[in-house]
Amino acid sequence: MSELSKAYEPVDVEAKWYAAWIEGKCFEADPSSDAPGYSIVIPPPNVTGILHLGHVLNNSLQDILARRARQKGKEVLWLPGTDHAGIATQTKVERELKKNEGLGRRDLGREKFLERVWDFKNEHGDIIIKQLKRLGCSCDWSRERFTMDEDYTKWVSHVFVELFKEGLIYRGKRMVNWCPVSLTALSDEEVIMTPSKSKLFFMKYELADAPGEFLEISTTRPETLLGDVAVAVNPKDPRFTKYIGRKVRRPFPAAEIPVIADDHVDIEFGTGALKITPAHDKADFEIGLKHGLEIIDVLTPDGMINCPELPEFNGLDRFVARRLAATKLEEMGLLIKIEEYDNNIGYSERAGVPIEPRISMQWFLKYPCVKEATDAVANGDIKFRPERWAKTYGHWMANLQDWCISRQLWWGHQIPVWYRKDKLDALKSAESLDMQDFSAGDIHVGVEPPADAENWQRDEDVMDTWFSSWLWPFATMANVGEDTPTLKKFYPTDDLVTGPDIIFFWVARMIMAGFRFTGELPFKNVFFTTIIRDLKGRKMSKSLGNSPDPIDLMEKYGADGLRFGLTRIAPIGSDVRFDEVQIEEGRNFANKIYNACRFRQMAEISDDWEELDLRPHHVDIMSKLDELSADLDRLYADYRFGEIAQRLYEFLWSEFCDKFLEAVKGDMRETASVEERAATLITFDGVMSRFLQLLHPYMPHITEELSEVMGYVEKGEFLMQHLLPEEGLLADADPEDVAGEKAIATAIYETAGRLRNLKAEYHVGSRRDVTFIVKGAVEWLEENADTLAILTGAKEIRIEPDYAAPKGTPVSITDVGEVYLPLEGLIDVEAEKIRLTREITKVEQELAKSESKLASPSFVDRAPAEVVAQERERLSDWKTKLGQLREMLAALA
Repeated sequence: MSELSKAYEPVDVEAKWYAAWIEGKCFEADPSSDAPGYSIVIPPPNVTGILHLGHVLNNSLQDILARRARQKGKEVLWLPGTDHAGIATQTKVERELKKNEGLGRRDLGREKFLERVWDFKNEHGDIIIKQLKRLGCSCDWSRERFTMDEDYTKWVSHVFVELFKEGLIYRGKRMVNWCPVSLTALSDEEVIMTPSKSKLFFMKYELADAPGEFLEISTTRPETLLGDVAVAVNPKDPRFTKYIGRKVRRPFPAAEIPVIADDHVDIEFGTGALKITPAHDKADFEIGLKHGLEIIDVLTPDGMINCPELPEFNGLDRFVARRLAATKLEEMGLLIKIEEYDNNIGYSERAGVPIEPRISMQWFLKYPCVKEATDAVANGDIKFRPERWAKTYGHWMANLQDWCISRQLWWGHQIPVWYRKDKLDALKSAESLDMQDFSAGDIHVGVEPPADAENWQRDEDVMDTWFSSWLWPFATMANVGEDTPTLKKFYPTDDLVTGPDIIFFWVARMIMAGFRFTGELPFKNVFFTTIIRDLKGRKMSKSLGNSPDPIDLMEKYGADGLRFGLTRIAPIGSDVRFDEVQIEEGRNFANKIYNACRFRQMAEISDDWEELDLRPHHVDIMSKLDELSADLDRLYADYRFGEIAQRLYEFLWSEFCDKFLEAVKGDMRETASVEERAATLITFDGVMSRFLQLLHPYMPHITEELSEVMGYVEKGEFLMQHLLPEEGLLADADPEDVAGEKAIATAIYETAGRLRNLKAEYHVGSRRDVTFIVKGAVEWLEENADTLAILTGAKEIRIEPDYAAPKGTPVSITDVGEVYLPLEGLIDVEAEKIRLTREITKVEQELAKSESKLASPSFVDRAPAEVVAQERERLSDWKTKLGQLREMLAALA
């Protein structure tokens, strides 16, 4: 046993042990091992990202699962890696390029720009990996993957080619979500519907055949009237029957447009008449297709007005044009009114701006293995926790729409499609491309370019980032066409820990890809973490200043303190309300364990003892440790991480330190016998060594440190590699004997609590010269009296069967007998009478105030119900206290 320093220094200890684990290859998985495999793949963070509290919680839970599996004898692969994050990374590089050199990506060209992105990735890409290591994550870093690795890129292209040849991937002109900042298409899942305060503009269009007669319409986007090609009304709406088939005048640019009938129109919305702009609204687009209407696109890709016919509008930002359109309508006498309007507007998840519905030529995927993926969750082959997310998943799977997989970016996996140069114009303008064009030889779809590459031009678009990450569980373990030992041992994976916000982006798609390309489900359990909010319930964000830097928290409280504090307040299925005080409690918990071990080092075990003198509190703490171990098995099976942390906390703080260590303080004194001391120290070591094992997945660094220093593991060994014992500390003990000893310990602890309260009532709580006298004592009290005296802070517990207590002597009826507290010589009786009399007077005054308030109808009838209830509770408390004080005064009479 080495000596512990006076204070625990987490930063130094954590750095020491992480380096030792890496050097010892403790995290590296061996596919050839005979041990059963356990695997988990990290949700790959953005390569240019930095650690936030959501990452801390997610990766702490993964590390807990991985370390616990090792303790259970599993061969563990926790596979790490990063995602290339197409939009986010390209946006950062473009921003820097513009800021530092005044250039755009097209000024450099594709090849040079991608060199810049790779430089940026190489410079910043390992920041979050280093931060995860600082947190203590036990990933197999020798297997770290990146979604733009050469081998991984081959997987992505292979999957595209296979699905294209199956007829599941096609190119077509569709209405898509368009980001005017990132200048790319977005999937529905990348659009965040956001409650917004908008305006509803009411205006009127003049009928072409009846000057002076108008048709009133309403819209939230008057700037798009430049592309209006019709006005639609519901054929069932009698207000507009007479207008169907006639024409109205679009005010600018001036044109006559038809009034059409369509069941899609909502009679209740606005005026009931809907302006139709097929190029800028999904519903309008469908109506336009149905009625063969012209499509007029009046917006550029970056959200500017494209209308040379109206120079005052042409080139304006869309929102500026909205205000100008309203002004112009008002000048023309066509604006009726403007109303406030609450609606949901789709925002680009990455750019944070309203998206534009836009007609664009894109690549789409019809999802494979939909039934298998749906059934896997519905049948429980894949278990979701909390279970309610299975219903959300099922609803989405039942309403799938084709996935827009192309993005107008340069950073990412380029679409593996080449076009014959001599047919390039025709192919690019084609309404759709599919297997027929491939069969005709007009396009080449393959992992490798065509042999005569100079005659072909590759598609410029890249694939959606999620199109690469949906392959993550298996593409990280083997190259295309390989059946590696790693894949055989560790796939399917056991657990996935992720956020419910990407249940559609990632989880559902991984399940479908797993079935399609491996014939198996990709994982067996999915645990959805919760959102971390501040104490006001707001999401964490830099702009609000409520998102602390995890690295700063680790420097202040230690990585173990952060991990433990955060997981302890993370309930299943409910958002986390973050409070730094909880992280401070994590650090304090580490200090508590450390100081308990320093207390143990105050004494050594002598070799002279002959037989262990185990007493009830020894048996009790060992039994509770065994119960804790069994409870944790059950809680781990249910993924109840917060409850596990709380049970660990309560055991160490309440049961071990507050009870057991207090009870054995006498055994650390020189007056204690060799047998007494040996029993206590051996019990301490047995319980503490196993507790450190149970705590290790949550607080790996301090548990490793204390296990080595205390001699619980040999030098050169690691606690993290020690298997959990199969049997409890008391496995060989008679259960009835254990139950009897526990009952005695419980009685002693509860009695000690009552006697401490009795001392406090008579203001002798701090006195150590108190003697308690027990009448009618249980037979086992005599041999445990010294322990009870230590726990109550008394000089002596005296057993007197025939004790005749003077009248008024304070007494407590306990499980050990009637316990009296003789006050003679402890207090000045007369002074105490005066103090109690004064206290009674104060309480009587407060009681009278409360009674008067509750007797007043104006208070009872007008005050909020909870205020009245609170006052009634106060009255009850005053009455109770008054009764206690009067009893105490009578006892001194």
